[in-house]
Amino acid sequence: MKFALITGATSGIGYELAKLFAKNEYGLILVSSSQDHLDNVKKKLQGHYSTPIYVIEQDLTQIGAAYEVYQKVTKEQVPVTVLVNNAGFGLVGATNEIDLKQDEQMIIINTLNLVILTKLFIAEMYKCGQGKILNVASTGAFQPGPYTSTYFASKAFVLSYSRAIRYEAKSKGVQISTLCPGATRTNFFVREGTVTPTNSMTAEKVAQIAFSGLMKNKEIIIPGLKNRLLQLFPTKIKMISVAFRDNSLLRRWWFDMTV
Repeated sequence: MKFALITGATSGIGYELAKLFAKNEYGLILVSSSQDHLDNVKKKLQGHYSTPIYVIEQDLTQIGAAYEVYQKVTKEQVPVTVLVNNAGFGLVGATNEIDLKQDEQMIIINTLNLVILTKLFIAEMYKCGQGKILNVASTGAFQPGPYTSTYFASKAFVLSYSRAIRYEAKSKGVQISTLCPGATRTNFFVREGTVTPTNSMTAEKVAQIAFSGLMKNKEIIIPGLKNRLLQLFPTKIKMISVAFRDNSLLRRWWFDMTV
């Protein structure tokens, strides 16, 4: 049976992708930092789908966490056909204002553990001569982000890394796609009394586009016509736009996909 391993799987894009994989008869391995959330999601999914579901509680903001996930999957002897590196979070604020420890954790979950999971599971996929990997970046990967400096830089890393290994993997039967969503109605934006940006897409729609793009072996998946058109603007214009938006509207927001 085919299995999809999804990190950050208990809400937002990760949860919606889990539903799509289950609907398409994939077994699921769901990873999150909250056992309660994992249990709730597993129960909901089992109410609609008969596919086997494994859950792994692991905080991917910690060094070594990716190895723990791999060891737990190996122990269960479950073949991972699809890896979805979705877990991550971002912080908004001037670089001197953001807590250093939180920045470290952001780098670990957004880049380091993504690379480790990719390297561990792609080795298994190479042996089988098949597999798919979906790494979640952001439209922020296409330009620097004043007041979101570490976050945008981490997503630029994800995009660059994914495109490079896609080239390496194409002769091995392994397909690698990168999802670059814009603002999405998920836990990504959390602040008391503050609304999600009006131009945001639903997590369900983003997941549908991502799933379709992955199955079609698209290199870069950018949901939404507006998000795709924005990439035609000069980098400096996009950077100034981000600086104005994040400094005036989103300062001190916390946005995450790790739940």
